[in-house]
Amino acid sequence: MPAPSSCLLVCPLSPVPCIGCLDSTCPPAHLTKYTSLSQVTVKSGLDELVSDLLQEAHSDLERVRAIWIWICHHIEYDIEAAQEKDRQAFKPTEILRTQKTNCDGYAGLFEKMCRIAGVQCMTVAGYSKGFGYQTGQSFSGEFDHAWNAVYLEGRWHLVDSTWGSGLVDSTTSKFTFLYNEFYFLTHPALFIEDHFPDNKNWQLLKPPQSLRQFENNMYHKSEFYNKGMLSAHPDMPMIRTVNGKATITIESCAPTLFMFMLNGKQEHGLLSLRKNGMKLDVYPPTMGTHKLQIFAKGNSDIYSSVLEYTVKCNYVDFGVQLPAELHQPVGPSWFSEQMGIVKPSHPDPIIHTSDGRCSVSFSVEEGISVLASLHGDNGPVTEETQRRYIFQLHREKRTELKVQLPHAGKFALKIFVKKRQEPGNYIFVFNYLLCCTNTKVNWPVFPESFGNWGQDNELLEPLSGVLPANRNVPFKLKLHGIAKALVKGQDTWPLTLNRDGYWEGSCSTAGCQEVYVMVLENANHNFYSYILKYKVNPQ
Repeated sequence: MPAPSSCLLVCPLSPVPCIGCLDSTCPPAHLTKYTSLSQVTVKSGLDELVSDLLQEAHSDLERVRAIWIWICHHIEYDIEAAQEKDRQAFKPTEILRTQKTNCDGYAGLFEKMCRIAGVQCMTVAGYSKGFGYQTGQSFSGEFDHAWNAVYLEGRWHLVDSTWGSGLVDSTTSKFTFLYNEFYFLTHPALFIEDHFPDNKNWQLLKPPQSLRQFENNMYHKSEFYNKGMLSAHPDMPMIRTVNGKATITIESCAPTLFMFMLNGKQEHGLLSLRKNGMKLDVYPPTMGTHKLQIFAKGNSDIYSSVLEYTVKCNYVDFGVQLPAELHQPVGPSWFSEQMGIVKPSHPDPIIHTSDGRCSVSFSVEEGISVLASLHGDNGPVTEETQRRYIFQLHREKRTELKVQLPHAGKFALKIFVKKRQEPGNYIFVFNYLLCCTNTKVNWPVFPESFGNWGQDNELLEPLSGVLPANRNVPFKLKLHGIAKALVKGQDTWPLTLNRDGYWEGSCSTAGCQEVYVMVLENANHNFYSYILKYKVNPQ
């Protein structure tokens, strides 16, 4: 049986660790030594291949290591042979010719090469939680997988070259070479999570597990350990919701990015990052059984599946309907600090507002530009106005986001950043979940700001982007580096600078549909720039 598919994207070949340490911190010379083994080609037969592979091997451990690396980088899992149970595909001579086989062939080839190298090796048959495995399934009948045990330094060790070589894509059923160090000399306590031998002695455990225990135990995928995960709670594959919610926590040895999928979608959950791990609250939308997958990024550029749960829900809390646009993670964390957002006013990911307004602030590192948008499932919030319910201010080296909700409900306040001097798009960092139950809330958009609205400008009034008709409306702003300011409607009204540094004045909205705030940046010029735009309510 092929290995369980774990990656969301095809990732490059990982560095091959050197003998003895089994991690990727080895000196480059050692890495080169073992990486070069993958370049050895078949010249005639199996004996000559083994001889070529073992030229620089000086111990049984190094001999087994060389054989393992060559097989994992050259032998492709033959899906058709596995399905048809083609016995021809098991023979070493045929495997060398086609460089394809199934798990029986992998194990047989590995055993044969080890015996040629003078290393004691056995093939072990049994059940596995491999490709197509469903959480909590039962095993019976014919064994579906084969692997090896090798005798090194006075004791037996477990290896699986099939799963070390790559995986089968669950959608295309095509094999991809994807070297996996985890299945070389795996500790028996970890190996038993996805391998159950026909002979309990090959568990290499005292006491050995029963088949029922194997079926019911939590299955941590190899990437759980490869990505630096330490523990998960709950430590059981089947979990039940409590009042419509299930909570999962993971502890990792270093800060790690996570994501999840509930029934194949990144919805109905709140995932918050912790310094060493994460916390996930999921709210299944319907009663019944749900599939929950958790992915981690670790030090690589891709997310890999590390855990799967079956969530059983017997009650749905319809009061917890999360916005579809609520992306993960929620709330500030080590990641937002890494992206330049520090000292947030609201460390908690959920913000409750009784009047539909709130203010969020944080410090932003030098050279970082912030963008925010508001997303809800109902009402007048469209793509054009997602940013108009947020007004961004900068004061005393802090960025403030004033938010006015268009109606009651739940909204995702998304935060994006980018370096000002670098090209490219803004990068999503995190979001807050804004909650308001006040059905009387009906705030208008903020005024539209233009490119000349300065980073350190401040708007005190009017904050509403929609002004009443036929009224004298007061204006008060703090504007930096300008010579003059005015408000333009049907007529033009100048703003004057008071002793506190604010530009003040008023404007009549009679006879106009739009009102603009304009500034003269250079006193020697007569060109005014638009910085704010207001709509005027029709009469």
